[in-house]
Amino acid sequence: MDQKDYQNYKDYIEQIDLQRYWLVLKRRWLPATALALLCVLGAGFVAMRMKGGYKASGRVFIQRDRTASLIGIGQELSTPATLDREANILETQRQILQATPLLTQVIETLDLRNDEGNLISPNALRSDLTVESVPGTNILEVSYVSANPERSAAVVNTLMDAFIEKNVENNRSEARAAREFIEDQLPTIRDGVDRAAAALRDFKVRNDIVNLAEETQAVVGFLQGVEGEAQGLETQLAAVASRSNTLRDQLNLSAEEAQDLVKLNSAESVQEVLTSLGEVQTELAVQGATYTENHPIVSNLRRQQDALVSLLNERVSDVIGRTYSSDVGDYEISDIEANLTAELLQVEAERQSIEESIRELEQAREEYIERSAIIPTLEKEELELVTDLETAQRDYDLLVSRLQEVRLTENQTLGTVQIQEQATPPANPVSDRSRQMKLILAGIGAGVLSGIALAFLLDLLDKSVKTAKDAEALLGYTLLGVIPKFGTGDSNEFVLPTAHSGGISPRVVTLTGTQPIISSGYQMLQANLKFIRSDHPLRMFVVTSSVAQEGKTEVCANLAVSMAQVGRRVLLIDADMRSPSQHHIWNVLNRVGLSHVLVGEGELEEALQPVAENVTLLPAGVVPPNPLALVDSERMANLMQQLSTQYDYVILDSPPLIGAADAAILGKMADGVLMVVRPRHVDSASVLAAKSLLSRAEADVLGFVANGINVNNEHDDYVSMTRSRFDWPGEEAERSLMSPKNKQGSIGVR
Repeated sequence: MDQKDYQNYKDYIEQIDLQRYWLVLKRRWLPATALALLCVLGAGFVAMRMKGGYKASGRVFIQRDRTASLIGIGQELSTPATLDREANILETQRQILQATPLLTQVIETLDLRNDEGNLISPNALRSDLTVESVPGTNILEVSYVSANPERSAAVVNTLMDAFIEKNVENNRSEARAAREFIEDQLPTIRDGVDRAAAALRDFKVRNDIVNLAEETQAVVGFLQGVEGEAQGLETQLAAVASRSNTLRDQLNLSAEEAQDLVKLNSAESVQEVLTSLGEVQTELAVQGATYTENHPIVSNLRRQQDALVSLLNERVSDVIGRTYSSDVGDYEISDIEANLTAELLQVEAERQSIEESIRELEQAREEYIERSAIIPTLEKEELELVTDLETAQRDYDLLVSRLQEVRLTENQTLGTVQIQEQATPPANPVSDRSRQMKLILAGIGAGVLSGIALAFLLDLLDKSVKTAKDAEALLGYTLLGVIPKFGTGDSNEFVLPTAHSGGISPRVVTLTGTQPIISSGYQMLQANLKFIRSDHPLRMFVVTSSVAQEGKTEVCANLAVSMAQVGRRVLLIDADMRSPSQHHIWNVLNRVGLSHVLVGEGELEEALQPVAENVTLLPAGVVPPNPLALVDSERMANLMQQLSTQYDYVILDSPPLIGAADAAILGKMADGVLMVVRPRHVDSASVLAAKSLLSRAEADVLGFVANGINVNNEHDDYVSMTRSRFDWPGEEAERSLMSPKNKQGSIGVR
């Protein structure tokens, strides 16, 4: 079996097809129905044997489980979750009420024994015990059925008492476990509080924070004040600068030169030299008027003058730190100039002071802006640390309060279960009709499910090809025709009006047209074969099947008549020389046939026999010892070539593919191969083996015909192929096809 083909067929089988599932149930309805009826009858039998008794009932109220609240978790749940939890609590308590330990305690307390005098088993007690929740409440109803009314009430009351004792014990153990859990968690939570507090404290110290909110307000107020103060200083600076410019213009001095001049006028060393220099210059002027320039007195005075000028420059440099660029005469100023110079120096000092103040304000402003920029980050970090501290402190306080509650709960003797209603001995027995109905309904449900499961199991174990759709998915060939299953009775109903002494098999239904459904299927087949080739017409083709008894011989005969009815000359060759049967269908003698012609013991004209209008039959002849040798011969190839020129269509009825290679060899000689597949008769392995054989032989497969299908067990789209050319005669005709009267004939089905 080719792996790719098998995988494609497997994928098709695994596809969800509701109609295919319905067809499975239709095919296996008999065993499925039998099993379902068996289950229902068994349930009914058991229900009929059920005996009634006295039923006593009591009720217990189930409070909400407080285990989660004891340790402070599970407090913020939504309503749907709460409802689900309540339902889970009720189901849990219901299971506890029916648990083996409680039932064993009831049995031992009441000394419940069977007819043999032995203590009954918990399962025996459980079989007559019912625990159900009252809808919409947290109440469980406990019921017990017994032949003794006092015993039934005692069992219910004892069970509820034991249940309450067990519940109290469980609550105490839960409270004890909760207390131990809280005591283990308290040191850890306390450490968490300390760590959170230390982190907050370190954060404030590291960032020099006292109160961020107040600091934020202070920063905003300072920045607003700085803006106003800076504007005032800018105004003052503009006024001082204007006054300084005016004074510099009056003195024709810069502020630096004015400052230097004031220093020089106040320096005694400079003034002494200036005085001496003035005296020498006066004397030089007097003597210069008397003597010539070269006179010794004048020369001497000039040397003194130069020496004093040099000394003056040195002392000026000592006073102001640099050489003064003005003339010596400029070192002396008047009182007015001195006053203006002093005022200029004062104004410059005031200007420098204002500029310094402005710089200090700008620096402070930048520092506050930088601080204000990180305040949001600091606030976020502080908020996180404060939140962590508050959360840790809240958890710690909650656990401390829970610990006190748990200790109180541990010392109490109250549980979460209370008896709402005690059971009393019933006065009248109860009917088990409700239990019987439940059992019968359960039997019906189990029967239906078991029947469906059996149907699918049987269908899965059956490896045959079930439907035409299965065959198409398995082969991958084109479906050219669908021939429904039909019956013709035991008598020879259809006889050709010819000179033959005998009648033709009633399986050749295309002769009379009394079966329009079948005839339309063959007409659709011949129409599809006519148009299947677009490059060259189809003249000669081989009809074969995977295994025997798939109806290939019957398909050949009916297809030949169908083609002849549209005016085509058709030659039907019985190439199945292993088990020939065409001569039986047409009720002719097999005296001279294909095997005689191939071995030269008979003439072709003698072997050809007209069997219907435009239909000629070449029977198989005598069965040769080695049919394959005759088929795979040059004489056979020449014969086929000769016959293809004499007839419009040549149809070769060949042996099945499984067990013989005749069909594959003939398919190479002909224009193609037409496969016949009979669902429910051939299995998938045989079909795939036949396909593999054709593939290895490189035969041109035209498609396949689904023969003998049950229209009730096919997909609708495949059944509709039989209705394409002629009106469907309705359900009555369909039933007539499948009626017991029309049984499958036994002649000529190959």
